[in-house]
Amino acid sequence: MARTAPSERRQLDLFSCIPEPSGIRDYQDLMAFPFFSLAKGRRIKSLLYDRDGVTIRVEAVPEYGMATIWDADVLIWAASQIMDARNRGASTSRLLRFMPHQFLRFAGRPTGKLGYERFRAALDRLQSTTVQTNLRAEVPASDATDGRQRKARRLHRFSWINEWSELTVGGTTRGMEIILPDWFYQGIVNERLVLAIDPAYFTLTGGIERWLYRLARKHGGRSKKGWGFTFKTLYEKSGSLARYSDFALDLRRIVEKQSIPGYELTLTRDRRNRECLQVTRCDPLRLARYS
Repeated sequence: MARTAPSERRQLDLFSCIPEPSGIRDYQDLMAFPFFSLAKGRRIKSLLYDRDGVTIRVEAVPEYGMATIWDADVLIWAASQIMDARNRGASTSRLLRFMPHQFLRFAGRPTGKLGYERFRAALDRLQSTTVQTNLRAEVPASDATDGRQRKARRLHRFSWINEWSELTVGGTTRGMEIILPDWFYQGIVNERLVLAIDPAYFTLTGGIERWLYRLARKHGGRSKKGWGFTFKTLYEKSGSLARYSDFALDLRRIVEKQSIPGYELTLTRDRRNRECLQVTRCDPLRLARYS
């Protein structure tokens, strides 16, 4: 008789989440690289990224589709909970226990029946989406021919959530548990790869808007000079399935609306006359409250 693989739950300490963590924290690697679908519709096609030695492959299953940038709010919430606990000197774990309304209120989502159903669907996508990447995985490797040490990269493969469970009594939810992947958890607790983000992020309704804010926060930070990318580079970094012309049109509309909280967007041209986006920090007093 085949044996069922034991659940990780038995091997992990339980971390109970609090209703409102102090501050909102996002994971830097997820802000700088394409890991999620930017579309609200179901994405099945794999996301492939290979640039400057970093490779990322994200795969989805047809039943659920790829995890979206809105689903990533669950990971922002988890990072915020973990950092809040560490700042208080409390112990943490990859096994989180919580009430669903804690997350829904954190992300500014409705707490009715539809909100709960969408949350469960997000957990399904996060668990069924698989990621393969060599990001943040450099290890020393010796060359047997000359004995010298060189840098090598270890490939990691994981899902955004290893397991999730829900306890219901008489049709009423009494609590949920999720297990985070070690790749994500270690980056928070050991390397503190998190940045504070503006609560207004959760009000952004467009996938490209959300992605652009996270990219701006990662690259722009407190720099007064800001940063700039060509539209082509932004298109590659987004992992978007949209046509380039449609993606560029969306960027121009976002610039016209100036809808990225804390940042000013400007259209420019480089020396080769390529269309570029310049992002500079604005309203520093507001940003300081979340930095």
